[in-house]
Amino acid sequence: MRWIELNFIDFIQLQRGHDLTKEQIVTGNYPVVSSTSIMGYHNEYRAEGPGVVIGRSGTLGVVQYIKTNYWPHNTSLYVKDFKGNLPKFVYYFMKNFGVSSHGGGSAVPTLNRNSLSKIKIRIPDIQTQRRIADILSAYDDLIENNQRQIKLLEEAAMRLYREWFVKLRFPGYERTKIVDGVPEGWDRGSFEDLCTQIKDTVKPKDIVANTPYIGLEHIPRKSICLNEWISADGVNSNKFKFTQDDILFGKIRPYFHKVGFALVDGVTSTDSMVFRAKDNMFGLLLMIASSDSFVQYSYITCKEGSKMPRADWNEMKRYQILIPDNKILMDFNRRIYEYTRLMKLLSLQIRSLRQARDKLLPRLMSGEIEV
Repeated sequence: MRWIELNFIDFIQLQRGHDLTKEQIVTGNYPVVSSTSIMGYHNEYRAEGPGVVIGRSGTLGVVQYIKTNYWPHNTSLYVKDFKGNLPKFVYYFMKNFGVSSHGGGSAVPTLNRNSLSKIKIRIPDIQTQRRIADILSAYDDLIENNQRQIKLLEEAAMRLYREWFVKLRFPGYERTKIVDGVPEGWDRGSFEDLCTQIKDTVKPKDIVANTPYIGLEHIPRKSICLNEWISADGVNSNKFKFTQDDILFGKIRPYFHKVGFALVDGVTSTDSMVFRAKDNMFGLLLMIASSDSFVQYSYITCKEGSKMPRADWNEMKRYQILIPDNKILMDFNRRIYEYTRLMKLLSLQIRSLRQARDKLLPRLMSGEIEV
């Protein structure tokens, strides 16, 4: 194994991304990569894959590996020339490099690629790069596989809800009379029949060390599995407590569709609502709260007069629903609960894999561990 020292400019060549607004995107196969994520798919590309993209403006230092040809957005920098280095190694190197510490600007932080040019770095020979990339990729492949399985479970849960409660094709529906849209033995109800809104406020000084904290930024869009959180150490405002399986609903700009169930006990921003299911209502509560129709209703009934519309519990609780007979309710709750237990297991595995990878990353990049 041989390591050499060189200037950053001799390692890779970074190029600013290209302008493209959301309105200009013509649906296609090529990802448009912004500073933090894929913002859409265009019918043209400006860089060949595999590629490495780094957040340049606003959010600095987020590093993304793109397998296909892609369009790097102007909020990012992308590697135009790998200069003989392995793209996957470059991706891991940049994740470990700490790009955000080299940013400038005030209101909108910006990364200037020229500021990196003369920084001294150490890199290994290409064979060692490949071995390091293979070791770290093994973790990421497992993470990606678990994420795919979680997505499939989420889709299966929503499919089941739509089949039973929207199309009314529940077990035994062929033998059940339906009068005015209500199956025999079912009742009309409202959202508040499913849950209680929890406002268990805790002050920063009373939060136990290492308590999980889920802010709005940690709640994904259109995903019911809340598997991202940080430590609440250092929070400086009041929070709401929640427990496992409580439903968190992002109330600011509800059209962002941030709804999901908690995997752990913790605290959340007061910009989220906390719903706790009544007996046997967990499955139905989760699926209705995360449905497109309920999220849309929460938005159109928002409190007015604010640049940031906020969902209004007094309106949300009136949302009309169908409540099935006890047998259907318990069967549905059991099935959704099984889906969510699998999601939780996969999510906790993802967290463990990320922690192991992130501990290994700097040791591999420094040469401390020989490969």
